Amino acid sequence: MKIIGINGSPRKNCNTAALIGKALEGAQSRGVETELIHLYDLNYKGCKSCFACKLKDGKSYGTCAARDDLTPVLKKIEETDAIILGSPIYLGTATGEMRSFLERLIFPYLVYDPEGSTLFPRRIPVGFIYTMGVVEELMEEIGYHQYFNTIKKLTERIIGESESLYVTDTYQFDDYTKYVSSRFNPEEKLKKRREVFPQDCEKAFQMGVRFTSK
Repeated sequence: MKIIGINGSPRKNCNTAALIGKALEGAQSRGVETELIHLYDLNYKGCKSCFACKLKDGKSYGTCAARDDLTPVLKKIEETDAIILGSPIYLGTATGEMRSFLERLIFPYLVYDPEGSTLFPRRIPVGFIYTMGVVEELMEEIGYHQYFNTIKKLTERIIGESESLYVTDTYQFDDYTKYVSSRFNPEEKLKKRREVFPQDCEKAFQMGVRFTSK
């Protein structure tokens, strides 16, 4: 069994990457092989709307015809047993790299038929880990859940059952005095980082554990 983690953050050692790492640690604790892929290390673009993946009897039917750094990653996902996707929230959605990745991952398997068929070879669980600087109440007020639910529905239709972990009010800077950030209380942010973030890490760890039995 193998589980792949996909980091959609430009940072390799901060909140999102740490949580994905914890989820993979959870899987490793059950003897499962894992791999972490950083999207910002790869050179690729989103869907080009060439429709080669929909062409009848085409050589790329059901697969993305584009050839770039994402091609081997998509192949690995076809062969893995679960995936865990992590992204910070930028302007109300996942990062551009994660959005482009999801376009390339999901669209080739989506069939234009009334039944909503999928060409993904089997059903595998998908985990989403989202990190954001806003507090939970503001996340709901702004309407982030609309985006989260759209991606969740598409993923469950095409790939498999999914679950999400939302990590809010994250600690973003080592020194808040160096940045224009007067809307935040650095002391409260640091307190939450020390007291709540470890709990979020444990939730991510348990996600990884759960995925080993699905």
